[in-house]
Amino acid sequence: MPSHVPSETRQVDWTPEYVATVVGVLAVGALVFFAALTRSSPSVDDVTFVTLGITVPATLAYELARR
Repeated sequence: MPSHVPSETRQVDWTPEYVATVVGVLAVGALVFFAALTRSSPSVDDVTFVTLGITVPATLAYELARR
């Protein structure tokens, strides 16, 4: 049985938006993991931490990918 080898490989387009999205998704995953380890209800500090924990890495990744 012959193996199927694609003649054309698909390459990822590393646009700044793509990089920021990947970093944002990883940041959300890290925060969900952190939230799973804690058992307290969210406070204002927690909400601020989560918001900054998502937007700052995504923004930094976007700006670095633009250069």
